[in-house]
Order: sequence, then structure tokens, then C-alpha cells
Amino acid sequence: MRLLFDFIPLLLFFAAYKWHGIYAGTAVLMAATSVQMAIVYWLDRKLSTMHKATLVLILIFGALTLVLQDERFIKWKPTVLYAAMAIALAVALWIYHKNFLKIMLGSQIPLPDFAWQRLSVAWIAYCLFMAALNGYVAAFWTTDAWASFKLWGYVFPLVFLIGQGVYIARHISEAPEGSSSATPGAPK
Repeated sequence: MRLLFDFIPLLLFFAAYKWHGIYAGTAVLMAATSVQMAIVYWLDRKLSTMHKATLVLILIFGALTLVLQDERFIKWKPTVLYAAMAIALAVALWIYHKNFLKIMLGSQIPLPDFAWQRLSVAWIAYCLFMAALNGYVAAFWTTDAWASFKLWGYVFPLVFLIGQGVYIARHISEAPEGSSSATPGAPK
């Protein structure tokens, strides 16, 4: 349900873009995302780091797009967001030996450590793929094609999240009850 809720600002952006152009679409995206985050905050009494980063980047890149009348800023925002996520997850995992996914979700989803490790690597790879894909589309496709890609390209996160759900379901029973840090092959 949340994934569909997250899709609403994108739909509104696409509609405004088709009717009034990139600058109207950008303004609608900024407003819709701000309202969406206010609703999320009202419901949860907090915003996740991802929500905060998304909101800040949309407002900054959107403002630059509108003030400078340069559509490149809004087109490159997803690449910057995905690349930043990949870098943050990779640095935490491989330099600081911290698994952000496990830290954020470990109390809700009991998984063995190796499963959290693989999920983090999958997220890093997915974010790098999405950053590169959006960067390619933003650099070499028309703005019309990029806007359409933003809409139909929503299939990528859907497929990734479904795959992630299947992977989690496979490993959730391997974690000892009440713990999220089992070792592979440990007795149950």
C-alpha cells in the first residue's frame, strides 16, 4: 500500500508535465511530495531517512530547475539519490562494518546475518543500476522520453521489491525466534 502511496507524486508530476510542461510538472512534484511527507509524518510521527533525503533532493533539485529554468536538474535528481544511497550503504557495510538495513529493519524482520548481508549487497547493486539507468536516460533521451521512463520505469522498483520479498520469505524461518542474527547452519 505504501508503494502505491509513494507513486502518487510521480503520477501527478507526469500528468502536470503532459498538460503544462516540465516546469509545471516539477512544481507539482515538489508540492505533492511535500504533502505526501506531511501525511506520512502525521501517520507515523516520523520520517525515515529515505523520506527525508527524497524530500530534500526534490525540493533542492526542483527549486534549481524552476529558478534557473533548466530541466537537467530535475532529470538528474534520481541519479543523485540512488548513487548517494548506494554509497551510503556500501561505506556503512564495507568500511564501518554496519548493516543499515539490519539496523533499520532487524527488529521487525528476523533474518540471519548472511541474509542481511546479501540484502544490503542487492540494495547497493540495485541503487547503482537505477542511478546508471536514470543517468543514461537523462543524458541521452528527450525530456518526453525521460518523463515517460519515470512512469513506466516504476516497474523496476516493483520487481526489485517483489524479489526482495521472495528472498526474505525464504530466509525468515532460518533466524532463531526473537533474534535477527543467526549464523548460517546454526542449530534451530
